[in-house]
Amino acid sequence: MRFSKSNDVLGTSNRGNPAESGLCTLCRADCQGKCETWLSSLVGRKLLYPRSFGIVTAGANNTNHVGVSYNSLRVQGYAYGASGLSDDMSNSPDDCIFPNVSLETEFGKEVKTKVRIPLMTGALGSTFVAEKYWNSFAVGGALVGIPVVIGENVVGVDRKSEISSSSERKGKIKKSPELERRIDGYLRYYDGYGAIIVQLNVEDTRNGVAEFVAEKYGDKCIIELKWGQGAKDIGGEIQVRSLDYAIFLKERGYVVDPDPTVPEVQQAFENGSIKSFARHSRLGGTNLDTVAQVREDFMSNVEYLRSLGFKRVTLKTGSYGMEELAMAIKFATDAKLDLLTMDGSGGGTGMSPWNMMQSWGVPSINLHSKAYEYASILAAKGLDVVDMSFAGGFALEDHIFKALALGAPFTKLVCMGRAIMIPGFVGSNIEGALFPERRAEVNSHWSELPRTVQRVGSSAKEIFASYFDVEKKVGKDEMKHIPYGAIAFYTLADKLSCGLQQLMAGARKFSMNKISRSDIFSGNRETARETGIPHVSDVNDESAKKILNS
Repeated sequence: MRFSKSNDVLGTSNRGNPAESGLCTLCRADCQGKCETWLSSLVGRKLLYPRSFGIVTAGANNTNHVGVSYNSLRVQGYAYGASGLSDDMSNSPDDCIFPNVSLETEFGKEVKTKVRIPLMTGALGSTFVAEKYWNSFAVGGALVGIPVVIGENVVGVDRKSEISSSSERKGKIKKSPELERRIDGYLRYYDGYGAIIVQLNVEDTRNGVAEFVAEKYGDKCIIELKWGQGAKDIGGEIQVRSLDYAIFLKERGYVVDPDPTVPEVQQAFENGSIKSFARHSRLGGTNLDTVAQVREDFMSNVEYLRSLGFKRVTLKTGSYGMEELAMAIKFATDAKLDLLTMDGSGGGTGMSPWNMMQSWGVPSINLHSKAYEYASILAAKGLDVVDMSFAGGFALEDHIFKALALGAPFTKLVCMGRAIMIPGFVGSNIEGALFPERRAEVNSHWSELPRTVQRVGSSAKEIFASYFDVEKKVGKDEMKHIPYGAIAFYTLADKLSCGLQQLMAGARKFSMNKISRSDIFSGNRETARETGIPHVSDVNDESAKKILNS
């Protein structure tokens, strides 16, 4: 493992056990710090460097690579050359500086979606965490200029949404306050970069979410079909602690466990032995038996969504096996979808069963390596392969670079779930501590600033390194409407952007479309075998020997 519980060089520490991403396996909204992502949400790009400059020396401790993971890939550097500078620049040392690296990218077929940095959020759906901190996630993502995904079941779990049950209007949404709040919150600060993506599962399709979004928002939204995610091989879950709410969800058509309508279950709840209920979504594709049927059903669904007026359609799939991966890439390519997001095991932002997360599905690096292989097969046939986004356990700037390089040239974005939720938590907690009257509104868990924050500052202008960057972007008058969680989001994104620029400059690549698989190498032979990325000692070995023998 690359990550230990504390990092003396950066002055960071994990509250819990760090996962492959460097985040704690259990990330708490009330955490007082201070993992690398948590602290980056405050101090931004400062955390790219060792602390206590001037009185320290620092050396890396990640040289022994064991096992197959993204942490066993390393970034290649070069001592000469440069490519990808804009037309008004030359390959002089004055122009070949890391701030001149362009992180802008785009995805899509007929309609191109521009993105400021190669990131997108994971699907933030019906979980109460997503609901509580949505303003931070949406506003932060819009200001940064990246796509934000509204996940599944938002309409279905909203008690204020109205869905017709009459036979002639069955599944017709009359209103959906929560979905509208989420879309409108992003669009308020949308400036032409990024996008708001609305995801569909079985229940969303039955409830007419696509029709509602198309009618109310038109092509302002991207619609996304969902085949699964990297955390679990069943439908999404949430947990509710109200018997009345559990019954409501069952009546809405969801699977609720245990069944809240059973008298014995109600009695157990009233006596305290049952304290909560799990709401589950349904499996898709259960009435399909062959690959041909899956393809026909998929193409039909895409055609229907386009008939509603959606100019951009995407697909999210999970860490299924190789057959499903091949279907996702081939069908998405044939349908000319705008983006395919592939989520490897075993992350998740909701209430996924723990042992299922631990043992189900294809790990990210294996899934993504095969995705590149399969995409290359289609490209060799002359097909215009669907643009891709890789997801599953990413948190740091080197993760972004490695994922983009591993999937190049097909991968346009990296999808982060838990990592870019952390600034929403931290910023909201700070806002509630500084302004007690807002605590409930912003879902703050703090009554005062903890020492981990006080060491950075005591006001928003002191605490957030990107405060004035956000103020410049929105104006002083609008700044009072910006959630502190969104400022923290912007600050973390600035750190990730700067770190990515530095890695790209070291690889002599100054624009996104120049990143290639030759910009990384494997730290051990097993990783080389599984990814197709050569071992560090083999890369350019032949050309090196030619130099020696010249």
